[in-house]
Amino acid sequence: MPGATDDLLASFARTTDEIVTLEELKTKLRSGRKLRIKYGVDVTAPFLHIGHAVNLWMMREMQEAGHVVIFLIGDFTTRVGDPTGRSESRPVIPAAEIEANAAAFIDQVAAVLRTDPGVFEIRRNSEWWESMTVGELMPLLSLVTHGRLVSRDMFQRRIAEGAEIHMHEFLYPVLQGYDSYMLGSDLTIVGTDQLFNEMMGRHYQSRLGQDPQVVITTRITPGIDGGEKQSKSIGNYIALAHSPRDKFGRAMSIPDHLIVPYLEVYTAVPTPRVEEVRAGLEDRSLHPMEAKRFLARELVARYHGEQVARAEDEWFTGTFSRHELPRNVPVVTVGEDATLFDVLVAGLAGTSRNEIRRLLAAGSISVDGERALAGDEVPREGAIVRVGKRRFLEVRHRAATDLPG
Repeated sequence: MPGATDDLLASFARTTDEIVTLEELKTKLRSGRKLRIKYGVDVTAPFLHIGHAVNLWMMREMQEAGHVVIFLIGDFTTRVGDPTGRSESRPVIPAAEIEANAAAFIDQVAAVLRTDPGVFEIRRNSEWWESMTVGELMPLLSLVTHGRLVSRDMFQRRIAEGAEIHMHEFLYPVLQGYDSYMLGSDLTIVGTDQLFNEMMGRHYQSRLGQDPQVVITTRITPGIDGGEKQSKSIGNYIALAHSPRDKFGRAMSIPDHLIVPYLEVYTAVPTPRVEEVRAGLEDRSLHPMEAKRFLARELVARYHGEQVARAEDEWFTGTFSRHELPRNVPVVTVGEDATLFDVLVAGLAGTSRNEIRRLLAAGSISVDGERALAGDEVPREGAIVRVGKRRFLEVRHRAATDLPG
């Protein structure tokens, strides 16, 4: 199936940074057999954003072609701690928290991946590491040198800074590499920060007589603030779990120079149409605001469907271009003496009290158009509370007959 292989590789090209190696990938794809795609996660926190989803969408294409994604829960390696991107040792996570995080991860990847048994398999690396003896581990360790491990860039930085490297951190790439062998992985699609670990997978597969996996690394773009890559701690991300409204609004907030890269990496807009947008922005025949609306619609449509995307576009245009209040503002019913803080706690389900205090301190809350900072004021009946740019609440007071007692 040369045509199908070429189409798949052309689709991958727009989000791919590097392939190790392209010829091996072509050979595997043309073999006619069902390939096994390793998707390994250390479940330290159940949080995925559209940057993570770049890899997932590529895996989804593989699933549609009949290949299977092996979702590897690193329940054992999570207890070890991946040193990737760390200047210090990562704390150990309790087993119960690992299981809860794993379940949350599966819920989130289901927004992109098919999870039917024919193309999705769940494994845990405790299956082989939990029962391995020291006598079985030692021959594996003999297959890799200290020089190879210490060459890793983050270890070199720690050495230069005089920081400690713990032995279990040296072992982490060994563990992750051997995972690829145990799964019989044909392909893994990862961020560039995981290249060292997955190359260790190729090393172990080759040394143990297995056809080595192909490693694809994917493009990384700046976050929605135009700075560092998307990060939960920085807040410059669009999460898979975000509502359609939040996805749309966050896409509208990006700097103009990210419009085309975001279209290329985070949407399925055909390349000729992306090039039209690029040309329009360059010759100024297309206003950046219109280009962002197109991006936001396509992003929301990819996760929630065309109808939802159109509705969010109409809401955004009505609210921000014509300065209208949205229809069907959620009503929060509270007592007459309830403070703004009480209203926010009642109306922002799932938002912690500390986060509400941060929103107030940042000036992100307004009541009837006036910014609120303290949260101790008592909003009037019918007051409109605005949270950030896109969320609204209407205050209603309980009737006396509704009060307890």
